[in-house]
Amino acid sequence: MPSPKLDAFSTEDNELAEFAKALGHPARVAILKELARRDSCVCGEIVEVLPLAQSTVSQHLKELKAAGLIKGTVEGVKSCYCIDWDNLRRLQALLGAFPGVKVEGVKCC
Repeated sequence: MPSPKLDAFSTEDNELAEFAKALGHPARVAILKELARRDSCVCGEIVEVLPLAQSTVSQHLKELKAAGLIKGTVEGVKSCYCIDWDNLRRLQALLGAFPGVKVEGVKCC
């Protein structure tokens, strides 16, 4: 259940915050990169490319799926995952939606 305090922010800001929270661990970033690189459903091979236990990888996959950044199917002990390209494009659009903010040439202090 969303916090009433979150209602004070725009839908877009809340959506971006949820994506950012899902990306808040380097293992999740690595998983997304690997799934994007393969551009296909991946079943089990994610564990082979990460220096983490299978249970830890499963937990990170669960977080990415809950955020909508990946899709997955589970059939018995076999799980397959792929990028949810619509939501990844949505994340890119939200990241690009900082109007009036200059990325280059800004001097600080």
